[in-house]
Amino acid sequence: MPLLWVVVGVALMLVLMLVVKLDAFFALILTSLVVALLNGMDLLGALQSILKGIGNTMGGVALMLVFGAMLGRLLDESGAAQAIATRFIDITGRKHIQFAMSATGLLVGIAMHYNAGFLVLIPLVYTVSLTTGLPLVYVGLPLASALSVTHGFTPPHPAPTFLTLLYHADVNRTLLVGLVAAIPAAFLGGIVFSRVLRIRDLTPPEGLVRAAPLERSALPGFGVSLTTALVPVILMLTNAIVDISLHTAALDPAKPEYGAQLAAAVPQPGLRLLVTGLKFFGNPNIALMIAVLVAVYVLGVRRGRSMDSLMRSVQGGVASIAGILLIIAAGGAFSQVLRDGGVSDYITRQAAQIHVNPLILAFGVAALLRASIGSATVAGMTAAGVLAPTAAGSGVHPELMVLATGAGSLMFSHFNDSGFWMFKEYFNATIRETLLTWSMMELIVGLTGLAAALLMNLVW
Repeated sequence: MPLLWVVVGVALMLVLMLVVKLDAFFALILTSLVVALLNGMDLLGALQSILKGIGNTMGGVALMLVFGAMLGRLLDESGAAQAIATRFIDITGRKHIQFAMSATGLLVGIAMHYNAGFLVLIPLVYTVSLTTGLPLVYVGLPLASALSVTHGFTPPHPAPTFLTLLYHADVNRTLLVGLVAAIPAAFLGGIVFSRVLRIRDLTPPEGLVRAAPLERSALPGFGVSLTTALVPVILMLTNAIVDISLHTAALDPAKPEYGAQLAAAVPQPGLRLLVTGLKFFGNPNIALMIAVLVAVYVLGVRRGRSMDSLMRSVQGGVASIAGILLIIAAGGAFSQVLRDGGVSDYITRQAAQIHVNPLILAFGVAALLRASIGSATVAGMTAAGVLAPTAAGSGVHPELMVLATGAGSLMFSHFNDSGFWMFKEYFNATIRETLLTWSMMELIVGLTGLAAALLMNLVW
C-alpha cells in the first residue's frame, strides 16, 4: 500500500501543476499533506513531517544555493564566466564543446557535491550557450550527467563512501571502478542523449544571466577567471584527498561519537587539527563562501568596482533564486512525508525476501527507494543496509556492489528529488521538459552504471 500512495502523490502533483496550473510550491505542499494523510498520519503529524522536510532540505542546500547564486552573479557580471567559456571554445571548437563540458563535470564532480558543482558551473553553461548559439540543454546536459554520475558512483561523495564501508570494499578500487563506469554513463546520458533529444530551445531564467556577451577587451584574464571559479573546487578536492587517504569521509561531525572516531582514525593531535581545518574549509558551504569573498575582491574591488555596487549585485543574485529555494524546500517536504509514511521500511522488508543476482537486487532496491523517497544518498545507504549481510557471502566483488547500488540510486528522479527541481528552475523548463531531459538522463546513467557493473563482474 505505501507504494500506491507514491503513485497517487505523483499523479496528484501532475494534475495540480498541469491541469489546475497551480504553482509548483503550492502543489508540492498540498500533495505532501494529502500523501501524509493517506499514509496514516494525523493532521498535526503530517504538518510536523512537512516542516521537518523543509527544515532538513533548507539546512542542507540553503547556504550552497545562496553562495552559489552570489558567485554565479559575480562570475557572470565580471565577464569571468565568458572568459572561461571563450577559452574553452577556442581550444575545443564549437563542434566539440560538449566533450569539454562533460570533462569539466567529471573533474569537478569528483571533489564537489552535486549541488555545489552545479551552482558553480551553471554560469559557464549559460555563457557557452549564449556565446556559441548552441541550445542550453545541448551544452548543459553533458555537464549535469557528469556531475550526477560522480555523485552516485565515486567516493568521497557521501553515499559511495558509506557503501564502501558497509560492503567492506577497498576505497581506491571503488573510486577506480566508479570512474570506469562514470565515463560511458556521462557520455551516453549527457552527450549522446542531448544530441537525439527533441525539445524547444530553453533559455536561462530572467535575472541569472547577462543578455549579451561583453567585448573581449572588457573581459578579465583567463587565468584569474579560472582560478576564482576553481577556489571551491580546490578546497573541496583537498578535503576529498584527505578523506580518501585517512578514511575519514564517513565520519559525521554532527554525531556525538565523532570526536572519538576522528581520534581513532587520526591519532596524532597535530595532524588531527590539520584534518579538522581542511574538512572545515572543504565543506561545500564554507568553500563557496570563501569563493564569493575571493570573487568580490579579485573580480570586483581590484577591477575598480565599489563595495556598494558589488553588494547590490550579490543581493540581486540571491533575490533571483528565492523561488527556486522555496520549490526545493517543498520538494524536501514531499520526500520526508514519504519517508515518515513508512515507504522505505516497506521496500526494505520486501527486498529481504528476494533472491536474485546481488548486483541486480542492489540496483533494483536502490532504484525503488529513489523513486519512493527522492534522495539518491538516502536510497543508496538504505539499500546497502538491507543487502550488506547477504552480499558478503555472494562472491561478488564489494566494489561492484557499491557501483550497482549507486547506479540504482540515480534512477527515477521526479518531484520528490531536489535535483529535479534545481534542474527545472535553472534551465527554465516545464515539468514535461524536465521529465524528458533530467529524469531521462538519470535513467540512462543509472542503467549504464548497472551494465558496467555486470560487465566487470564477468571479467573480474
